[in-house]
Amino acid sequence: MEYKDYYAALGVSREATQDEIKRSYRKLARQFHPDLNKDEGAEERFKEIGEANEVLSDPEKRAAYDQLGTGYRPGQDFQPPPDWDAGFEYSGGRQDAAFSDFFEDLFGRTRQAERTQHRQFHARGQDHHAKILVDVSDAFTGAKRTIQMKVPKVTADGHVITEQRTLNVKIPKGVTAGRHIRLKGQGAPGLGEGEPGDLYLEIEFASHPIYNVDGPDIYLNLPVSPWEAALGGKVKAPTPAGAVDVTVPANSVQGRKLRLKGRGIPGKVPGDLYIVLQIALPASDSAKAKKIYQTMADELPFNPRAALGV
Repeated sequence: MEYKDYYAALGVSREATQDEIKRSYRKLARQFHPDLNKDEGAEERFKEIGEANEVLSDPEKRAAYDQLGTGYRPGQDFQPPPDWDAGFEYSGGRQDAAFSDFFEDLFGRTRQAERTQHRQFHARGQDHHAKILVDVSDAFTGAKRTIQMKVPKVTADGHVITEQRTLNVKIPKGVTAGRHIRLKGQGAPGLGEGEPGDLYLEIEFASHPIYNVDGPDIYLNLPVSPWEAALGGKVKAPTPAGAVDVTVPANSVQGRKLRLKGRGIPGKVPGDLYIVLQIALPASDSAKAKKIYQTMADELPFNPRAALGV
């Protein structure tokens, strides 16, 4: 995916006001409109200008885009940082145009947000959407968390800033990534006597030092000694719900998966815990250790490269 510099596309600085962005877009849109400009490349330039304006004219999208930071070159291979938009509040909106993969990857999910329906000057407020990071342990026990949201705001002089918003959120037991928590009335205020919209929080799990989450299932890389893998036996393994005894089958190899049914994220149909064996070698940092390794080399007819034909 290629990085898009939307400020360069509109010929404005990152400190430009919303009015400056609007004026630049109108000027460039007239200059490169395909009905007025038949030069080769004009139509593609017109699309580029429209996409840049879609982002920079929207304070929410602009503030989120600015979070990516600087230092990227237009056209360079780009992947957004993990969870770059976590804790960022969107009111959503609808885009009718077909935009680049870069745009879709960053903002495509806001297409699903509802639009405000006006009726006699009384209208329900827009629903807002945001992604939040929670711990794996929260899914096992449930939790109450205080979270900080970043909400874009246009200042009186036309610049976009973000303000902090604090919310108390109840994380339900058994929650999985991608699930939405609805906070009624925490979206945009309504018009007239219209009720406020809701805030939908999309759950994502924060990275964990030992667990990886895939849907309701959890994966753990468990170190075992060579003799535990070769001879088998019981070993202790950590889980988000506490340590358990695990039986390692004899003659286990590196990467072997052991399934603990129902030990994943709780639910009506609980997930599983998959233990992936990682064989750890003792260091040969003593005379005794070196002697043992030498004995193994002398007495065990073992060639780890036999399958490679060497």
